[in-house]
Amino acid sequence: MHSVDLNCDMGESFGPFVIGQDAALMDYVSSANIACGFHAGDPSVMNATVQLAVKKNVAIGAHPGYHDLQGFGRRELRLSAREVYEIIVYQVGALMAFASSAGAKLNHVKPHGALYNSAAKDSTIADAIAAAIAGVDRTLLLVGLSGSEMIAAGRRAGLRTASEVFADRTYQNDGSLTSRLESNAMIENPQTAANQVLQMVSRKTVTTTQGKEIPVIADTVCIHGDGKHALDFAQAIVAVLNKNNVTIKKP
Repeated sequence: MHSVDLNCDMGESFGPFVIGQDAALMDYVSSANIACGFHAGDPSVMNATVQLAVKKNVAIGAHPGYHDLQGFGRRELRLSAREVYEIIVYQVGALMAFASSAGAKLNHVKPHGALYNSAAKDSTIADAIAAAIAGVDRTLLLVGLSGSEMIAAGRRAGLRTASEVFADRTYQNDGSLTSRLESNAMIENPQTAANQVLQMVSRKTVTTTQGKEIPVIADTVCIHGDGKHALDFAQAIVAVLNKNNVTIKKP
């Protein structure tokens, strides 16, 4: 029987409460990647989302990004390796404190947006992220794009890694995600997303926008919590995985 972690980016709002679909999504996912205030989120949302994850028995992860609220962390910033190291330590430390105050432990770190994409291809940025995580807590799991420089950097740093695939994104022949600037970057149909997830988990491949089937490692599957139909996606994915005897569990 196959098993896979189902993760979701959460806490990407502002204010005194968890806003949007996060509370409902927690019933379907096994891991939450919680924004740390740089690309989204604030102390109130971070605290509320951590508390909710504890209540729902969902693994708590830090979701650090570039300091870019207006661009939602999806614009590349030119930072030195030292600066990348420092923003990761800062954000992971903040969420770790909220987890500790809730009587829980931080489980993983998954970079966000443009930082994630940069680290997937740039070994210097990837190594800075891995070094920061190792410096904070060597037991933390580093989540990165399957086959990317981030996974390689995590292994070089002696970290546990989880290779990630995406339910709601399309792929290019080199294994990268289709740029969000392209009209076909996102999968809009929940059943199409669910079928892609099943292929990635059971056959260890994904079909690219060019029609080529390429190999992937699917330790964890991402749903974007900011998507308008994220809950529909989660429900469809869980239904397909359950039907095919794939267990959803924390990494």
